[in-house]
Amino acid sequence: MKGQTVYAPEGGRIDDAQLKSILEDAISDCRDRLKKVLLLIPDYTRYHSNGGKIANILYHLLQDTCQVDLLEALGTHQPMTPEQIADMYGDIPQERFIAHNWRTDVVKIGVVPADFVSEVSEGVYNEAIDVEVSRHLYEGYDLILSIGQVVPHEVVGMASHSKNVFVGCGGSAMINACHILGAFYGLERMMGRDHSPVRKVFDYAQEHFLADLPLYYALTVTTAPGGDIHMLGLFIGKERSYFEKAVALSQQKNMNFVDAPLKKVVCYLNPEEFHSTWLGNKAVYRTRMAIADGGELIVLAPGVKIFGEDPDNDKMIRKYGYCDRENVIRLCQTQEDLKQNLSAAAHLIHGSSDGRFSITYCTRLLTGDEVRGVCYNYMPYDEAVKRYDPARLKDGFNTLPDGEEIYYISNPALGLWADRNKY
Repeated sequence: MKGQTVYAPEGGRIDDAQLKSILEDAISDCRDRLKKVLLLIPDYTRYHSNGGKIANILYHLLQDTCQVDLLEALGTHQPMTPEQIADMYGDIPQERFIAHNWRTDVVKIGVVPADFVSEVSEGVYNEAIDVEVSRHLYEGYDLILSIGQVVPHEVVGMASHSKNVFVGCGGSAMINACHILGAFYGLERMMGRDHSPVRKVFDYAQEHFLADLPLYYALTVTTAPGGDIHMLGLFIGKERSYFEKAVALSQQKNMNFVDAPLKKVVCYLNPEEFHSTWLGNKAVYRTRMAIADGGELIVLAPGVKIFGEDPDNDKMIRKYGYCDRENVIRLCQTQEDLKQNLSAAAHLIHGSSDGRFSITYCTRLLTGDEVRGVCYNYMPYDEAVKRYDPARLKDGFNTLPDGEEIYYISNPALGLWADRNKY
C-alpha cells in the first residue's frame, strides 16, 4: 500500500472526489493481488471521523475483485445498530460487518513486561499487561487497514493508530490495564499529547507483536462546524511518522484554548450519538482543563439512559459513583469487583471533577435519584433547555438575557478545551 500525506487547502477541506483519488492511489500498487481485505472501522460514536465515507469508497473500489470485511472497532461500546451502520457506512451490505466482542472474541498474542510498564508510567502502574486482539486479524487477510480519527483523547492522549487495534479490537486485559494506567497517571498530563505512558505501551505491543500482520493505518483529522464534517488531513501508511503528522495537525485544529478559566460551561450531547454517561462524559474530561475551580458544568443529555456500556460496567458505576481519582485508587486496592473491572474504575475517574467544579446532568431517561446516586447534580432536561436552549446557543461564549455569560459546546467529542495558561 502506498503512503499518503494529504492536507486540505487553507480554509478548505478534502472533498469527495479528492478523497476517492487519494484512496485509489493508495491501493494502486497492491490492488491486483488483494483477495481478502479487513477494514477496522470506527463505530457510530466516531461518526465525524469520516471513516464511514472512507470505508464505503474502499469497499466499492475492491468489492468486484476481493472479499472485504469490516470489523467494528467497538472497544467496550455497544455494537452499531443496522440503522447506524446504514447512516454511517451507506450501501455496504450489512452482512459484511463484524461486531467485536472485547470479552470473548480475542486471542492473546503477547505480554508487555511489568518493568517496561512501570518505567513508562513512572511507577503508578507496575503490572505486566496481556496483549489480546480480535481473532479476526489472524484469518488470512492480505491487507488490514485501520481507519480512525486522530483527536485528543482521555485514555491515550491522542486517539487512533494502534489504539484502534489494542482497544477498539482488543481484549479485556489490555482495555482494563490501559484505562487504569492512564487514569492513575492523570488525564491532564496526557490529553492532547502523543507520547503518553499508554501510547508507549501500544507502541511496544505493535513493534513486538503485530510486525507480521499486513497492517496499515488511514488516519483522519476533521472538524465539524455546525455538524458539517470537514476533513482537514488524511494520512495513510504503516510507519508511525504518519500518525505523528496527524497528531501535529489535530493539535492545531482540535484543541481550543481559552484565556482564563471558565465559570460555567454548557455541553450538549446529541441523543443519536450519546446514550450513556460512559460516552457522554466526554463533556467532563474534554472540558476539565478549561473550567475554573468552583465552576459549573451543565450537561444537556436528552438521550442518556444508562451509565455503563454493558451491564457489568453499569453496575460498577451505580455502586461507586463518579468519585475522585484518589478515592478510586484506594477502592481499587480493597474492592475485588473494581479490581476485576479496571476499565470501569478508570471511567469513575474520567467522569469526576476531583471536587474542583460541580457537574449537573440534565436528563429525560434517567431519574433524578439515579443521577444523584452516581454523585452528580440533577436537573430535568426540559427545565434546563428553557434556560440553555441548544437551538439558540452558539459554540463559544454566549450572554443570556439576564446577563449571565456561559461557554457553550455543541459536541465535546470533537476536541479538547483548556486554559492556555495551564496547559
